[in-house]
Amino acid sequence: MTNRLGLRALELADAWHDLVVGGSCIGCRRPGRLLCRECRAALPTQARSRPPAPAPTGIVPVFAAGPYEGLLKELVIGLKEHQLLALRTPLAGLLALSVLEAMVATGGDPSGDPDATTILVPVPSRPASVRERGLDSTSAITRGAAALLRRQGVGVRHHRLLRTRPGVADQAGLDFRQRQANLDGSITCPASGIRTLARTTPRAGFIVCDDVITTGATARDAQRALESAGLRVKGIATVAATQRRSRVQTEETIM
Repeated sequence: MTNRLGLRALELADAWHDLVVGGSCIGCRRPGRLLCRECRAALPTQARSRPPAPAPTGIVPVFAAGPYEGLLKELVIGLKEHQLLALRTPLAGLLALSVLEAMVATGGDPSGDPDATTILVPVPSRPASVRERGLDSTSAITRGAAALLRRQGVGVRHHRLLRTRPGVADQAGLDFRQRQANLDGSITCPASGIRTLARTTPRAGFIVCDDVITTGATARDAQRALESAGLRVKGIATVAATQRRSRVQTEETIM
């Protein structure tokens, strides 16, 4: 109930801001809707494989709707950092593209067979971050993606199965090795609910969901936590993937 009241308060704040200050498109900055018709039409319509480079050992296939830049970056930041709740819908749509691609590419069954349901599991956010922002954006867009796909007849469900251990630092600004060290064993999969889930959907597969994949350390640790509980992880679906430059590209840019 408290979370719902908090989200409602943020929605009212958004409406007040648009009424008093005036809204503008997060992509092109033109006055009007938060995401104008032209920018919405420019969003990706298909996801593809976008593994991190270098990829963490043992990571399952990774899919994203596009690179973490331009409009996609503005969408993610707008929801995650500025609580622009109207962006949940387009972000959920982009994540749904990645989920569907992951299901098809890894042999999943999008037919809606209840015994073959795919479970979408959001990467957990640190409780401190959720309290500070008043929103768990990753869980919100994962839930939205599941609802969107179910309306299209795809057999998916959303479950928050993962938790973070105390002491996990914010990932912003950390390099590949620092992220790996910070996240080593930091995500857990509590036993509560897993037995029921396994009994009701014995052939379920699991897809880890996140807004952005950078080094892959977070997603890989989420995968490890699920697999340690005996769950079959088929893929990782994200809205966007960072594009890591090679050393040669960086030197050419400097020159």
